[in-house]
Amino acid sequence: MMIKSSLLGGCAAAALLLAPGMASAQTAQAALEARIAQLEAELNALKSEVVAARTQQAAQQQDIIRLETRPSAAPAPAPAPPAPSDGFRIGDHTVKFGGFIKVDASASNYSGGDPVNGDALREFHIPGSIPVGGADEDTATDFNARQTRFWLTTDGVVSGHKVGTRLEMDFQTLPGAGDQRTTSPANPALRRAFVTIDNWLIGQEWTNFQNTAVLPESADFIGAAEGTVFARQVQVRYTRGPLSLSLENPETTVTPFGGGARIIADDNSLPDATARYAISRPWGDLQFAGLLRQLKYQNPATGIDSSATGWGLSASTKIKVGSKDDLRLMVTGGEGVGRYVGLNFSNDAVLDASGDLEAVGVVAGFAAYRHVWAPGWRSSLIWSAQNVDNDTAITGLAVNRSAQSVHANLIWSPIAAFDVGAELMFADRELESGASGDMTRLILFAKYGF
Repeated sequence: MMIKSSLLGGCAAAALLLAPGMASAQTAQAALEARIAQLEAELNALKSEVVAARTQQAAQQQDIIRLETRPSAAPAPAPAPPAPSDGFRIGDHTVKFGGFIKVDASASNYSGGDPVNGDALREFHIPGSIPVGGADEDTATDFNARQTRFWLTTDGVVSGHKVGTRLEMDFQTLPGAGDQRTTSPANPALRRAFVTIDNWLIGQEWTNFQNTAVLPESADFIGAAEGTVFARQVQVRYTRGPLSLSLENPETTVTPFGGGARIIADDNSLPDATARYAISRPWGDLQFAGLLRQLKYQNPATGIDSSATGWGLSASTKIKVGSKDDLRLMVTGGEGVGRYVGLNFSNDAVLDASGDLEAVGVVAGFAAYRHVWAPGWRSSLIWSAQNVDNDTAITGLAVNRSAQSVHANLIWSPIAAFDVGAELMFADRELESGASGDMTRLILFAKYGF
């Protein structure tokens, strides 16, 4: 179209130049030749533009072909997981460290004689260790920081599985481990050490027969010791929703025929089996637990080779009272479960005259009411008890029959994670013979968690 218009325009100009009365023919001839030269130049420029356009179009087609035929690009790497709000990351795991420092000062009076220096009763309440039959002495004062605790946890996802670990230790070691003359040393002691993989737990943890969520807040190491299910041991546990099942380390404690020093048999062939079911409602929490176990004792020297069956049931709850207070309850009963309740206040079984094991019955429980007075101020009132069903014809009269304690405390948190408080405790222990002893203790403590 452009060429045609230019040619027409050129012809018209030539016609005007040749018209009569215009310039000479030579002048018209020169003008016509100049116009033709201009048209040829425009035509050549147009040809160049067409060639360039075709070259560009071919290049674009080659680019499209290369894009369609080249291999797919590798997927972009997954974004790095967000930094944890606390702790730090090592590979696929978030690592956290924490614990608390706790210092206790206690003043104790024992009606049946003071425990020896280094006895664990001087540091926390052990119902079966309250002295019986001795002379009353002056108040004994003790200071210690051995309940101090630290823990290390990891949490992450490995090959699509949720994996976690926990290592926890304190310094509440065996009696006699410390020396108060110079430095009051204490050795770290293993509390918990386990790994979790999805629904499985493998390692040392609180027994599945226990509900730690209802333990009362106390200045004492345990508090409601007589009525509490309390044991940490190696186990394999499976949890699905509210139900958890476990196989746990077995151990049988035995009273000799007629009484005497406790026998720790260590002869079990089968693990202890537990089941627990948890219910959570707006008003609080409720748990039921069951325990089935083998009791066994062998002594080739005396020809004893006996076993029996032990069983136990436990129910516990924490009920909300108003917006801040709560009521905590636990009741446990069974036969052959003595080492699980009240820090082994009663043995699991007793040997009869024939060398056969008989399971010992136990009923225990506690009730605790926690009241919040004001922000940072709270108190717990705790009652705890245990009764043992001994057959005195084979146990004798020197075995434990009952124990109970009452606690009242006041705890203040002036800043976050820092608690100071005081607790007054009265506890007693009675034997089948009727002999008894009691302990009155005032505990002052300071604790900072980190």
